[in-house]
Amino acid sequence: MMRRLLGALIALMLLQGCAQNPATGERNFVMMSESQELELGRKYSQEIAKEYPRYPDEKLQAYVQQVGERVASHSHRTNLTYHFTVIDSPDINAFALPGGYIYIHRGLLAYLSSEAELAAVLGHEVGHVTARHSVQQQSQSQAWGILGQAVAIGTGVGAAGDITGALGSAFVRGYGRDMELQADGLGAQYLARAGYDPQAMIQVVEVLKNQDDFARDEAKKAGKPEPTSSYHGVFDTHPGNDRRLQEVVGPARALATGQQEVNRDVFMQHLNGLPYGDSESTGIRRGQQFYHAELDFTFSAPPGWELLNRPNAVIAHTADQNAFVALVLEKVKAGQTPQQFVRSRVSGKLADERELSQAGLQGYTAVIPGRPAKRVAVIYKDNSSYVFIASVKAPASLETEDENFLKVINSFRPLRAEERKLAQPLRLQLVRATSAQTMTKLAQGSTLPGDAESRLRLLNHLYPSGEPRPGDWLKVVR
Repeated sequence: MMRRLLGALIALMLLQGCAQNPATGERNFVMMSESQELELGRKYSQEIAKEYPRYPDEKLQAYVQQVGERVASHSHRTNLTYHFTVIDSPDINAFALPGGYIYIHRGLLAYLSSEAELAAVLGHEVGHVTARHSVQQQSQSQAWGILGQAVAIGTGVGAAGDITGALGSAFVRGYGRDMELQADGLGAQYLARAGYDPQAMIQVVEVLKNQDDFARDEAKKAGKPEPTSSYHGVFDTHPGNDRRLQEVVGPARALATGQQEVNRDVFMQHLNGLPYGDSESTGIRRGQQFYHAELDFTFSAPPGWELLNRPNAVIAHTADQNAFVALVLEKVKAGQTPQQFVRSRVSGKLADERELSQAGLQGYTAVIPGRPAKRVAVIYKDNSSYVFIASVKAPASLETEDENFLKVINSFRPLRAEERKLAQPLRLQLVRATSAQTMTKLAQGSTLPGDAESRLRLLNHLYPSGEPRPGDWLKVVR
């Protein structure tokens, strides 16, 4: 009886939820109308705006919007209003929300080398939108949730709902390679119809593949676990030799007119001066030190620790990630002392309470008892409160790292005059390659951290061992 009930439920959901995909013509399972899709995109775009800062170069923003609109105007859903935004983040990523909200990180822009490649990234994301991939994910997730509830109710065993929920999570986790390849194929079509070279789609995948290879090589040298792949998916072979990738991009070549644009020089000029890595508005990491020019502060991490610069926090953590200190910024409530601030945020008793006074700044710190305990501190500066939260992973105790936690907190202070230049970002600069130019020579004296030569090769599509041709524009970092 239960099996028949579940079969009927699945059949009913498929009957009610199937719709023709506007990009592929296939029948897909969806539980969301287009108006609901647009509303979901608007809602999520507001959250993205709070979480990720917009890159403050309106000329570049307008250029990316122009290229994106050109590609989207040749898509399967030209009725949508597309919004293309550059995020001020060094991450190498791009993503799309339902309804036409598309984002590209500044960090990915730095590794592209032509307008056609930019159009390929944006076309790929437009492909996700036109094929309603996010809507399909959302609908599948909802369906599995409904099915799980039905199993739990029908059997009286709550664990059944957990099992189907886990199956649903596994099924919809990420887009998966099939959807990514479909977006590649659609994006390549849009590129060709818009007058760009569809081969740029292969070149972008090569950029991402090289990033994965470099990250794995760096992790191996440092004895660290192999990192996860980029947003696009894992390719076991070179993208130029990947059969499925060639199959989905190949048909777009028939749409090319023979006058397909690349626009390398135009694109490269838009990159001139682009921050590489951290930007001034998000703060700069230099070794163990963090500098923020606009907010006028610096602090340091202990030797061997790593610094992460996220949109909503700066995090210092041990190499094994078993201990961390997070710094977040909040407003100061009028008339509230640092001590009152800490006590108002913590319910229950505190331990090791003490006042802080450093570089003319007032603060307060205490320990929140627990297993493990946590160190919390606040320092007031310019009508803002800088809140530190420090913890270790169980079963370790706070005492094993509390001395380091206090060193981080006590290192917080305003910038000195001579440090202001350190709070400025590294930037991309363009140079013309000469006949005597090699990447080894170009890397000599570079300000890039780590393996400068490999990073320069990545920036210029020459990884792992390519050399420039005389007259080519090269991106360097200064």
